[in-house]
Amino acid sequence: MTITGTPADWPRDEERARALQDELRTRVVVDEPGPPPGSGLVTGVDVAYDDERDVVAAAAVVLDAATLEVVEEATAVGRVAFPYVPGLLAFREIPTVLAALGELTSGPGLVVCDGYGLAHPRRFGLAAHLGVLTGLPVVGVAKNPFTFTYEQPGPRRGDSSSLLDGGEEVGRALRTQDGVKPVFVSVGHRVSLSNACAHTLRLSPGFRLPETTRRADALCRKALREATG
Repeated sequence: MTITGTPADWPRDEERARALQDELRTRVVVDEPGPPPGSGLVTGVDVAYDDERDVVAAAAVVLDAATLEVVEEATAVGRVAFPYVPGLLAFREIPTVLAALGELTSGPGLVVCDGYGLAHPRRFGLAAHLGVLTGLPVVGVAKNPFTFTYEQPGPRRGDSSSLLDGGEEVGRALRTQDGVKPVFVSVGHRVSLSNACAHTLRLSPGFRLPETTRRADALCRKALREATG
């Protein structure tokens, strides 16, 4: 387990964080399709917090994209890097997520975040931020639609509908299992929206959430328990 610190130049206030978002979001790549579903490696990342102790634990779980078997796991624990501000949550998590990814010996391949990419008021959620910083293809798969509107997709697995900010499609509500609530998929970096949805379905053979998210969620919670006693 890595104990990580916050970079010295990391934004400490809302004004600096928004300025950095404005700078980095111009670098998001949206015109690449990304790797084919079921090929190579795919890595789930997630975080868990202990706000009383000001501690965050991150996990990165690498799966074989074809079999969904675990290839490698890594965790990192650090201090929460930024106060809670809606729209700036990535600044709380990214230093520790990067530390967990840095512990991997295998290339992460496609990265799947429990959160948003372009489905963000400033079009720069965690998945987009992480993609720009690492250069990796990244998608966001969230449990809730944040502030955006959508029509309920059809009831069957694979049905989807547009997640809209006014008239702009910023993601899709995707039904991963028959009759369960949809998840909300958005582009992070270097992946098309259609391909991001195809990956999400491939990673969700039996449950609402993709296996990347399920496994990373369990691992970061375990790391937090071990770190905080």
